[in-house]
This record gives sequence, C-alpha cells and structure tokens, in this order.
Amino acid sequence: MSKKLTKRGEDYSKWYNELVVKADLAENSGVRGMMVIKPYGYAIWEKMQAELDRMFKETGHENAYFPLLIPKSYFNKEASHDDGFAKECAVVTHYRLKTSEDGKEIIVDENAKLEEELIIRPTSETIIWDSFRKWIQSYRDLPLLINQWSNVVRWEMRTRLFLRTAEFLWQEGHTAHETKNEALEEALKMQGVYADFAENFMAMPVIKGEKTENERFAGALSTYTIEALMQDGKALQAGTSHFLGQNFAKAFDVKYTTNEGKQEFVWATSWGVSTRLMGALVMTHSDDFGLVLPPKLAPIQLVIVPIYKSDEQLEAINEKVEKMMVELKAKGVSVKYDKRTTHKPGWKFAEYELKGVPLRIAIGPRDLENNTIELARRDILSKEIVSQENIAEKVKTLLEKIQDNLFNKALDFRNNLITEVDNFEEFKEVLKDKGGFISAHWDGTSETEDQIKNLTKATIRCIPLDTKDEEGICVFTGNKSSRRVLFAKAY
Repeated sequence: MSKKLTKRGEDYSKWYNELVVKADLAENSGVRGMMVIKPYGYAIWEKMQAELDRMFKETGHENAYFPLLIPKSYFNKEASHDDGFAKECAVVTHYRLKTSEDGKEIIVDENAKLEEELIIRPTSETIIWDSFRKWIQSYRDLPLLINQWSNVVRWEMRTRLFLRTAEFLWQEGHTAHETKNEALEEALKMQGVYADFAENFMAMPVIKGEKTENERFAGALSTYTIEALMQDGKALQAGTSHFLGQNFAKAFDVKYTTNEGKQEFVWATSWGVSTRLMGALVMTHSDDFGLVLPPKLAPIQLVIVPIYKSDEQLEAINEKVEKMMVELKAKGVSVKYDKRTTHKPGWKFAEYELKGVPLRIAIGPRDLENNTIELARRDILSKEIVSQENIAEKVKTLLEKIQDNLFNKALDFRNNLITEVDNFEEFKEVLKDKGGFISAHWDGTSETEDQIKNLTKATIRCIPLDTKDEEGICVFTGNKSSRRVLFAKAY
C-alpha cells in the first residue's frame, strides 16, 4: 500500500480516511459500520483511557460494569430517553440458531424466540438505574459515583472510522445525589475534567458550553458540552455531561431516606467520552505527511534509527544506544530503537513520520566520533545536530515544548475562526467562505434554530458558559436577543 496521502486541502474527508488506515489506527470490519481498532490505534486509546480513569478516580468515582443487553421494558420507563434512541437501537429477538433442513445454511430457530426482546445498549442509564434502585436506601449511600468502561451500539446509517461508527468504545459516568445543586455541580465538574483532558493531554482547545433544548441528550434537563474545531473549519462535540434531574429516579423508583426520615427521589447525572476523541486527535494536529501526536498521548515519544553500512558499525551504534535508552527511560520517555535490517533508514523515517512519533534520533558512525546525534521534531518537521551530552534531559524538555506548541497552534487556529456576525447574509457568507464558529444572536426558540439548520446545515454548537449578557437582535428573525451563541457546521 502506498503511504502517500491525499492533500488535506484537496479532499479533507479522503485525507482523514486514508490517514486513519495508513497510519495503522483502524480499519473497516466485516460488519457494516463497525471498525477494527489496530494495535497502534488501541495504544493511543489506552493512554487516553489511563489518564481519564486516573482523573475520574481522583474526583471520587469508582468503576463498575453492567450488562450489554437491556430488557426492552426498561427503555419504556423513561419516555423521552426511549424516543431519543429508538431509531438507533439494535434488538435481540432470538437466542438460538439451527441448521436448515437441507443442511446448507445456519438460520434462526423460530422456536427460540425471547419472551422479552433485548436491546444492545446504546447507553446504559436504564440498566444502571435498575441497579441503583437496589443500592440506594438512605442519605448514607449518597453520593453514588459510578463509571463504566464499555462498548455501545448505535445503528448509524452513515459511518466514518472513529467519528461515527455503529459500535464504539467509551466511558459513561452515572451518579446519584441528595440535592439538585449537588447534581448540577457534578455535571459541571465532569465537563471541566473533560476540558482539562482535551487541552492538557490532547493539546486540543475546547469551548465549554451548554446545549440548546434541541441538542440535549435524550432524557436530560441540561447538557453541558466541550466543543472543538477541526482543521477543515467544522466543529466536533468532544464530550458531554448531563444533568438528568429526577427523571430516571422517578422512572425506576430510586428513593432515599433523608436525615429527617423522609423519602425523596435522588438527583442524577451522566457523562461520557468515546473513541470519537481518536478522530478529534487526528484532525486537530495532523498534516499532509501523516499523524502529528501530542507527546503525552503518543505510544512512542521518541524513535531511534541507526545509520550504518556494516555489522561492525551497527554493533558500535547498538552499544551507544543501549546506554542512551537507559538514561531516556529513567526520565520517563517512551522510546523505541528500530534496528531492523529489513528496512532502510529512509523508509523508517517516512513510517514514523506517518505515525506521528514526536521525536526522532538518527545516529551513525560519524555521530559516534563526534559525540552527536541528529534530532528531528515531527510537529515542525525540523532537524538539528546536537550533542549526546544530557540527551535525556534535552528530549524531555523538547517533548514539553512540542506539547505546548501543538496546543498553541491549535488555539490560534481556533481563535482565528471565531467570527461575530450581525445579519443572516453575513452569517451565510462566513459559513461558506471561512467556516469555523460563528458568534451570533439567537432569539432562543427551537423554531428559529431548526430553520437556520435547514437552510445552512449549521447548528448551535453551544451557549458558551462564559458568554456575557448582550442586548441584540436575532441574526435570523430580528427578534430581541440577550446573548450570542456559537453556530457551526459539525461532525
């Protein structure tokens, strides 16, 4: 397979699809809309998972696991939730197959029909709240802070690797609280955790905001989001946290006895991020040569490639590199020494450039004589000759610089693509010619939101949490408005 990519500027969608496959992140499977995450892609997801899991536990959450299959009757208990996911649900109706009478194929055994159909989880609120009913008796059991790492199935019609697949990996937090304020505080806290992770590990700037009623999670009273901007000017919802009120508590009869002996329904939240973050990571930083990975999430932070002509030269380089690697690993650097004899150095350089390894060292016989190495940065495609002295400290410092540079570059890009507009003609012009986030007044009605979406395909990504009250008129209807919101075309 050719490693050369379509240019981003020529066909962004094709560039993305090619990059995910050629960089060995994922591939399509034999099931429509479902992907195989390959080892290199899964290694990145594992680093994401490890950091998020640490952050969840530091905020008091515990991991648990709940069933993949959910009785259909559970969905019927929360009407808005059921309606919100109905079109995406995959349903199990039978529990056995059999061989056809002619013995030529495997068919469904119609005598093995389930008494109650089971839904393959699109999300787990219903099955989890059935358990919470048993776990919560009094105020002493609260708050209950649970997280689950799992897979879910949503039968999407149009799919794209990582960004939208029929099955994806994610985490879903589910919590129960004594009061409304505690639950709201939890929902906002977890939005903050997601923003912290996105910016400090993914090097991806995000805007924290609240979704409109049209865009809320099914069954939520409020949905808080982090919104990022990709290099093609489209927005991507990178994580959401939901204030569920008492809807699920009432649907599943989850009550607790207060300190005064009264029976009250608990207050709830749920929140989640998924392997969609992998797509966001690819699209935020990568270029025409391949992946560009922030060092904090790169499976390999530094690769060392030997340059030699004879076995004797390779042995001498091996000896030097072994000592170097001990020093590097002691500083916490994830390093790989690629001394394979089956590929030439130029091929290896292209391979690690494609895979987004942040730093590369090339070392040959002349470097051994001069006590130098060639050090290459993936983020700015630079090379320099440096001394081998204190190389581990130099590498560690440079990895920190790369992490900061990637964030600042993405932040500048995002900020340059936030445009304030005051009329609909300007709105359409910016959307067509510039893209990005459009800051505009909105009259607060779902009808206006729907009309703008139907005419332009732009949606309200969020009402930013830091938005200021500002008298104005709606960009579409001319009706009064008290604040600006962010519109964009989105994934």
